[in-house]
Amino acid sequence: METTERERIVIPDENGDEHLFDVLFTFDVDETGKSYMVLVDAGDAESDDEEMEVHAFRYEETGEGDDDLQLFPIETDEEWDIVEEMLNTFQEGEDDEE
Repeated sequence: METTERERIVIPDENGDEHLFDVLFTFDVDETGKSYMVLVDAGDAESDDEEMEVHAFRYEETGEGDDDLQLFPIETDEEWDIVEEMLNTFQEGEDDEE
């Protein structure tokens, strides 16, 4: 099995502690013009455990660099449905590679 280097992002929590996440994938929804990012804790991604907690956010780029973005919580059921559908498609693709 080939390992791929994933993009990593640091997200501070409400206490200001920084946590490292791996970006599983990003996608855009043409109908709404919104972009989404699906993340997994970097520690979980490196373990052999099958169960990983997945986090999803809507994001907007705030500058010209790759690091200049702002994350927003997903608040509507419609957005969660879109994210779940994309996550299922992503997982099917991962299963096909094994």
